[in-house]
Amino acid sequence: MRCSLRHERKLRKKGVRLIAGVDEAGRGPLAGPVVAAAVVLPEKFRHKVLNDSKQLSAAVREELYLELTRPGNGIGWAVSISGSDEVDRINILRATHQAMRRAVAALAIAPEHVLIDGLPVRPFPIPQTALVGGDALSLSIAAASVIAKVTRDRIMVEMDALYPGYNFSQHKGYGTAEHLDKLRLHGPCPIHRRSFMPVAQAQLDLL
Repeated sequence: MRCSLRHERKLRKKGVRLIAGVDEAGRGPLAGPVVAAAVVLPEKFRHKVLNDSKQLSAAVREELYLELTRPGNGIGWAVSISGSDEVDRINILRATHQAMRRAVAALAIAPEHVLIDGLPVRPFPIPQTALVGGDALSLSIAAASVIAKVTRDRIMVEMDALYPGYNFSQHKGYGTAEHLDKLRLHGPCPIHRRSFMPVAQAQLDLL
């Protein structure tokens, strides 16, 4: 089923006008933040390329990011970042949900309803509809997935320069074989999630 605005249209038929798509990037990595984005698209928005960010190349995601965030295009958007320290303090699920709530709160105009990728977020300050696989169903969620993913990837490229030796610019903090090798060799750096077992084990191995 093609990514579209059909879920948004269903809500508008019920009288809901401002609808935000919400998604995150970075729940699974061993290092770096989890980033959430909230996006409100114009009612008549159309796009031939926009889809779940995981189905797009890095180059296409970058192009879409610039298009979606360009001033004056009628698109409302905001991001929120939960760093590795927050992930370790309250756990990855809660940190993800906190980032989602903050991203919605940061929108210039508060939406009346949100479409969230995945399962419901409890609690949430406004009405929500959770869509499993929503980033491939709703253009609003797809836009949020692209903005969240590109934002996080750019952060990890910056972290690669700040913490050389882990090659963050390539694997973006995910638990690839290369990353695990670097982790065992160098031990965790400040942006590693110490509550994640491979990181905790690598730290113990260095003791």
